[in-house]
Amino acid sequence: MVPSSVSNSSSEANSNWFLVCGLGRLGQHCLAALKEFGVKVVAIEQNHTHRWELPNIESLIDELVIGDCRQNQTLEQAGVRHCRAVLIATSNEQTNIETALAVRQLNPEARLVVRSTKTNLNRLLSQQLGNYIAYDPSQLSTSAFGLAAMDLGTLGFFSIDGQRLRVELRQLGDRDLPKRPLHDFNNRQQRLLAYLPAGSAIPIKASDYFYQWQEETRPQRDDTLIYVEKVDYLSVLAPTPAAQTSRWQSALQQLTWPALKRQFRQFWQLNFQQQVQRVAIVSGLIVLLLLGLGAVLLGDGLGRPAIFEVIILLLGGFADLFGDLQDLSWPLQAFALGLTLAGTAFVGVLYALLTEALLSSKFQFVKRRPPVPQQGHIIIIGLGRVGQGIASFLQELRQSLVAVSFNLEFDQSILPDLPLVIGNIQTALTQVNLATAKSVVVASDDEILNLETALTAKALNPNCRLVIRIAGQQLSQNISQLLPAAQTIGASSVAAEVLAGAAFGENILSIFRLYNQTILVTEYRIEADDTLHGLLLAEVSYGYGIVPILHQHSAQSTPEVSDWMPSHTRQVKVGDRLIVLATINGLRRVELGERSYLPKRWRVYVEKALNEDAAFDGANAIARVTGCDLHQAREAMRHLPQTLPQSFYEQQAERLARDLKKAMVSARAIAEQPD
Repeated sequence: MVPSSVSNSSSEANSNWFLVCGLGRLGQHCLAALKEFGVKVVAIEQNHTHRWELPNIESLIDELVIGDCRQNQTLEQAGVRHCRAVLIATSNEQTNIETALAVRQLNPEARLVVRSTKTNLNRLLSQQLGNYIAYDPSQLSTSAFGLAAMDLGTLGFFSIDGQRLRVELRQLGDRDLPKRPLHDFNNRQQRLLAYLPAGSAIPIKASDYFYQWQEETRPQRDDTLIYVEKVDYLSVLAPTPAAQTSRWQSALQQLTWPALKRQFRQFWQLNFQQQVQRVAIVSGLIVLLLLGLGAVLLGDGLGRPAIFEVIILLLGGFADLFGDLQDLSWPLQAFALGLTLAGTAFVGVLYALLTEALLSSKFQFVKRRPPVPQQGHIIIIGLGRVGQGIASFLQELRQSLVAVSFNLEFDQSILPDLPLVIGNIQTALTQVNLATAKSVVVASDDEILNLETALTAKALNPNCRLVIRIAGQQLSQNISQLLPAAQTIGASSVAAEVLAGAAFGENILSIFRLYNQTILVTEYRIEADDTLHGLLLAEVSYGYGIVPILHQHSAQSTPEVSDWMPSHTRQVKVGDRLIVLATINGLRRVELGERSYLPKRWRVYVEKALNEDAAFDGANAIARVTGCDLHQAREAMRHLPQTLPQSFYEQQAERLARDLKKAMVSARAIAEQPD
C-alpha cells in the first residue's frame, strides 16, 4: 500500500502515485508506460500470478495489492485517496465501470482512465463523474494497422477541428528533387518531422528523428523526408479516373475465360460449407440434361415439341400425362417413367436445398457483397473488433479491400460493402488473389494463428507487405527476426501508451506509427503550473523533443490560419491550446519539465549592421527569436561586433542568423567550445 509518509502529504502523493487496476496484458503495458514517466505505481490484481506477459514487470511495481478492485477495502489498501490517477484496465467491462464508480466515491479529484467500449455510457459517466476518460483498446490501434498496410508513403491521417492532416514519407527521386534547403519545408501548410540522408541507418527510437538535421542542408537523391501537412479531405479521398473505372474493369476481367475457369476451380476446391452448393450445382445440371434429352426423344415420338410434357414428368406428373402418351412405344413410356423418377430425386434435392437456404437465412436478405479485387488490394485476415475497425478505417480512405473470416457463422450484415471470404487458411487464401495483393493485415485474436497465416501468406506472395497483430513482446521480437520486412504491432502496447498519456490529464487525439514507434497526437490546455507555461515554442520543440502543429490563444474560439504549423517564436501562455506530435518519452519530458532533448550549445555572432534601419530590424529579430526584452536587444545592437550572451539550440541559432541576414545584419551561428 502507499507508504504513510506519502499519505501524510496529499500534494506529494497526488503528483507521484498512480493506481493500475488489473494486471492482464493491457494493465502490464500501462504499468510499464507509466514507469517511463518516473512515477510510483501501485497495482491491484485479483489473483497473484507467477507468469507475466512482460519480463521483469514485477520489479516495476512499487506496491502490489491482491484483491477485488471493486471493493472499497481493497482500494483503501492501495491508497486510492492519495493517487493522482487510476487506470482501470481489467478485461471485464462491468468490473471496470463498477471500479470507476467506487474510486470516485473515495477520491473525487483523481483522474479516471477506463478501458471500456460503451461509448454512450462513457459520455454520460464523464458528465457525472468529471475528470473521466474511456478508451476502447481494440480501436486505438486500427489506424496504425491500416496506415501500415497502405504502403503509399502515408504514415498518419487524422483530423483536428475539421482540418485534416497527413503524415507523409517521401523518398526523393531525380524528378522531385527540391532546390531549396530544409528550413524552407516549414511553412503554414507543412512541418518537417524527420530527414534521413540516403544510406543512413534508421534510429532505434522514433524521437531520434525530430530536429536531427542542419537547417541549410539541401536534400539529395534517395534522401527521405517525413513531414506533416494540412490537406483537403475531399481531394485526398477523391478517386482518380483509374480508380473510378476499376470496379467495371474488375467485373469485366472476371468474365474472361481464364478468370471464369480459375473461379470455378477455386469454388470446387472448397469444402464442408460449400458441399451443399456442389450438390445443388450437380443436381441442377442433371435436371437440365434430362430436360434436353427428354425434349428431343419425346418430341420425336409425339411429332411436336414436348418441352412442357418433359417438365411435368420431371415434376412427378407421369400419371397425369399417361393417357396422352398411349401412342408412345413402350421404350419411350419407360423413358418417361425414368424421367419422373429422376425428376422426383433431383428436383426434390433442389427443393430441399432451397428450403434450407431460406430457413438458415432467417429471412434476412443481405445485400450482395462486391467481388474480390483482382490486384493492388489489401487483404484483412480476421474480422474481430480490431479487424472490423481496420476495415472501416481503410474503407473511409477508399482503399481496395477484401476480408477473410475464419468464423463460419460470421454475421453477414457486418460491413456489407466489404468483399468477404469465409473459410480456413488454406481455402480462403486461394480465393483472395493473394499473388497480386499489395498488403496483408493479419489481425485475428489468436497470435499463433496470426503467425501461421503470415507465414502462409509470405510463402504464397514473398513481395507482399505484411502487418501482423502480435501482443506478446517476446513473440513480437522473434517474429521480427523471422520476418524482418514485416511490421508487428501490439494492440495492447499501443493502447497502453495512449492510456498512460491520458493519465496525466492530456487528451490523446490520435496516434500513428513511425518506424515501429508510436507517435501520439496530444492536446494540452496550458495552466499556470504547467511546465510549458511561458516558454517559446522553440524551447518546447527542441527542449522536449515534440512537434507543435497547432497553437491557439485562449481568446480565440477557433484556430486561425497562423495558428497551424506555428512559428517557433510564439510564446505559450495560460489558457492557450497546444497540440503536438510526441512519443511517450516526449510526454514524459514535458511532465517532468526536463528540457534535455537537444543541448543548448550554440551562440550567434553578430558582426555589423549595414545601416541604422538594419540595426533597428536586427534588434526586433533578436527580441522575437530569443524572447528577450526589446530594450536589451537594441542595446546589444549598439555594441557590435559581439557574440550574443544567450545560448541557443542549433536550429534556433541558425534561424536567428538567417533573420539577421534578411535585415541586412552580418551574423552567423557558432558552436560553443566544450569546457
